[in-house]
Amino acid sequence: MIAAPASGSGKTTIARGLMALFSSKGMRVQPFKCGPDYIDTKFHELVCGRPSINLDTFMASGQHVQELFLNYGSQADLCIVEGMMGLFDGYDRDRGSSAEIARTLGLPVVLVVDAKRSAYSLAALLSGFMHFRKEVDICGVIFNRVGSKRHEGMLRQVCEDVGLECFGFLPVHHDLEQGSRYLGLDFSEMPEAQTLVQLLEEKVHWERLLSLAAPLPTLQTIKHVRLKGQRLVVARNQESFSFLYQETLDTFQKVVFFDPEHEVPFLEEDDWLYLPGGYPEKHLGILSKNEVARDVIRHFAENGGKIVAECGGMMYLCKSIVDDTGDYPMCGVLPYTITARKEDRKLSLGYRRFTLDGREYRGHEFHYTRFLGATPESVAQVFNAKGEPVDTPILRYKNVLASYTHLYQL
Repeated sequence: MIAAPASGSGKTTIARGLMALFSSKGMRVQPFKCGPDYIDTKFHELVCGRPSINLDTFMASGQHVQELFLNYGSQADLCIVEGMMGLFDGYDRDRGSSAEIARTLGLPVVLVVDAKRSAYSLAALLSGFMHFRKEVDICGVIFNRVGSKRHEGMLRQVCEDVGLECFGFLPVHHDLEQGSRYLGLDFSEMPEAQTLVQLLEEKVHWERLLSLAAPLPTLQTIKHVRLKGQRLVVARNQESFSFLYQETLDTFQKVVFFDPEHEVPFLEEDDWLYLPGGYPEKHLGILSKNEVARDVIRHFAENGGKIVAECGGMMYLCKSIVDDTGDYPMCGVLPYTITARKEDRKLSLGYRRFTLDGREYRGHEFHYTRFLGATPESVAQVFNAKGEPVDTPILRYKNVLASYTHLYQL
């Protein structure tokens, strides 16, 4: 596991770089991401050539996380797990944290530490991380944003004094700075991959890192069930509809994709239509112009078709979306208008759970858009990870289930 003391330390850059480095050496690298993040997984898939799998102990049990890791990891030569936030940051203290996942899977942890403007004070930080939860195996550190050879020497002293292996140093490098957008890292632009791989090969003891990897346990508890006789029709686009869990797709026996910006879905009576989240508010003009697709989806819903719509997908099902340039018609299945205007932005963020028809659903919410006017009435009370009620509505119309919550399992 590649983790860090805090967000912004460079763990995404280094995790992705190591994935690219080992892939360039002919290894089949299976990427994983701690938590509900959809964006870092896109970086992983680009460099590994295979989908990255989310590991989350709020949305799934520890046993399920183990099964996921073994199922997807067994198809690769090497597994690399990117942590989330700080190593011990969870939804309730360290519950649900990267540390909990490392402990659940028995993974050695390499800390990525931002050394800019720091030297021997990092000894206290590293010593604290090493001894805080001794069942978490912190096996070494990679220092990022190192200023000079003299700085390297000071950081080596830190590792010697706390008894922690140093796997290398990455210098400050402009090409490695990743831009961001208002919902996270910008996966539409990537720094120069070759520069990153070259730096890691020169500056990091990657052979020593590779030696830490242990064989996967014997596969005995894998349960990979596919729903028979059902086809999942998925709206997918690089940005508008792109927040997908690979496990959700792999649950269905047959999956077909269409691009709501340019294509029209072919929907049969027994299909499930899945409208995942993404950035539809960035592409309102082109989405509204594809009137035929919107009409087909509205007709499917009115005739009892099964639809699951999450966040951006729910927005697409609404009557319209307004932004600072105008009011754009959407599918009109739900009689609401969503505002994406800058003046209306309000962050909603966190884990969510609710019970509907005797089944508990779990997921995650992360958006700035909201309903224009009054919030619609919900068919179920939604709670956050600590069991506190939140005002996120769950909407149902005929066989349509829609909300701002990205569901972990359909």
